[in-house]
Amino acid sequence: QVQLAESGGGLVQAGGSLRLSCAASGHTYGSFNNYAMGWFRQPPGKEREFVAAISWSGGTTYYADSVKGRFTISRDNAKNTVYLQMNSLKSEDTAVYYCAARRLYSSGSYYYARDYDYWGHGTQVTVSS
Repeated sequence: QVQLAESGGGLVQAGGSLRLSCAASGHTYGSFNNYAMGWFRQPPGKEREFVAAISWSGGTTYYADSVKGRFTISRDNAKNTVYLQMNSLKSEDTAVYYCAARRLYSSGSYYYARDYDYWGHGTQVTVSS
């Protein structure tokens, strides 16, 4: 079992920045670098959507078109932590942000929530216009 804990959410004005962190613990499937990591978000009244993902090594990243060029995902395997740097925030970025982990060599896609094995409880990000 992997436990994921997000932090760093809050209230920010449009155009501002936030950095989310997700600390992982447990890893019964070996170490943290046996997991690819992703960020998803769920805006009010909408379904959960993909935001960004990063491979186990950090060498490959994936982004939703809506955040490309504004958000950056990174990871520090020594600290068992993945980050989401969010710049130029917009009101439509308001959502609960979730961190997720998927085991190495899992089938499926980085882009779909159903293909992740573990989830955090989420952190609220509110962007005021």
